[in-house]
Amino acid sequence: MSRQIVLDTETTGLNPRQGNRVIEIGCVELINRKLTGNNFHRYINPERESEEGALAVHGLTTEFLSDKPKFSEIVEEFLEYVQGAELVIHNAPFDMGFLNAEFELLGRGPFDQYVGTVIDSLVQAKELHPGKRNSLDALCDRYEISNAHRKLHGALLDAELLADVFLAMSRGQNSFISLDDEAEQQTQTVEEVIIDEANYDILILRASEAEIEIHQKQLEDIGKNGSSVWMQNKEIPV
Repeated sequence: MSRQIVLDTETTGLNPRQGNRVIEIGCVELINRKLTGNNFHRYINPERESEEGALAVHGLTTEFLSDKPKFSEIVEEFLEYVQGAELVIHNAPFDMGFLNAEFELLGRGPFDQYVGTVIDSLVQAKELHPGKRNSLDALCDRYEISNAHRKLHGALLDAELLADVFLAMSRGQNSFISLDDEAEQQTQTVEEVIIDEANYDILILRASEAEIEIHQKQLEDIGKNGSSVWMQNKEIPV
């Protein structure tokens, strides 16, 4: 069984080293590349205000977050949820950096020591679409995934969109591989047939004199009704 967790966070700012904190975690579970509906979503009281730029992105006010649990209160259920899963994160260094900082504040070491493989879907997208915009919104447009309801960033909503994008990207890769394999298999089944003419006698059947006379009469009859291109060449091949 392949279990993947598509994860996203919202934060009070851009840099955990400047005291910024995680305020929302959203996770979507995939088992064998299928959405299970077993999602994880928590708002978190960061015990500080969001920077103005960050607040404009996610809209989660200090007042709204004031009665939400602190990170220390959700850490155990969060760890239990992600345990043993492969993580899929868009721009993974950002989210992993914040989660590492939250775990270290609790004296538990970095978060990445508790998880195995982390897939950065942004890196994957850049490899598939070099030189193009690869933000989540751009990828939704590219793969025709509706994000019309995304007025502000939200961890769970973004994780749900990213899950659809990730499945679309990886389906595309599988399709390309399958088509290449199929073409190769078809090529291998085609055998080149070469005929050596030296091994065969070419039989030429020439017209008899009677057949030539009948053919000549037919041409003359055609010519009586008008000009015949066939009569322009008087030499009849024999």
